[in-house]
Amino acid sequence: MKTLLPTNTLFLWLLLILFSFHSQAAETERKNLLIVGDSLSAAYGIDSDAAWVELLKDRLEQETPGTWSVANASISGETTDGGLRRLPDLLEKHNPAIVVIELGGNDGLRGFPPDVIRNNLARMIELSQQEGAEVLLVGIEIPPNYGQRYTAAFADVYSSLAKEYNLAFLPFFLADVYDGEAMMQADGIHPTAKAQPQLLDNIWSELLALLDLD
Repeated sequence: MKTLLPTNTLFLWLLLILFSFHSQAAETERKNLLIVGDSLSAAYGIDSDAAWVELLKDRLEQETPGTWSVANASISGETTDGGLRRLPDLLEKHNPAIVVIELGGNDGLRGFPPDVIRNNLARMIELSQQEGAEVLLVGIEIPPNYGQRYTAAFADVYSSLAKEYNLAFLPFFLADVYDGEAMMQADGIHPTAKAQPQLLDNIWSELLALLDLD
């Protein structure tokens, strides 16, 4: 003999099923933004909740509710070589619509050859574009420890790549931060928590064109 579910119970089951399908569909519809960076994007020396990447998540949710998910694959001390090695797996895992590449500072501080840095970044750009992602390249400047020729060659890496690959491009991530009061930690390299909103504004100004907010 078959046992029939009460009408109210059956109705509740149907609601639960529909809600589950709706939640899964909403999650599927989100586009992914992948950040591959170094300590400047990995909340070095500050509370992770105050970091610019977390602020970006909040702003995206405010500006485009339910549209974007942010995956932060930044690691303190990361180099362009390390980022390049990790990128294929990250692209496969996250299938990003946008990739933010914020790397090279550690290479420059260690005096790595600019052509090696450029080749690594170029390959990261190419891999990202091959997977259908748009790229925001984030540039950085370094102190003239290795002489003016090296400093100029290092800076040219970013501008030349942005032009060659027609990228969204932020020339200097630490603009309005590096020389700001209480904006840098004692090491003179890493931004403070106070600087994080400005870092977000710097990124946001170039990211807007890729977000297609219209």
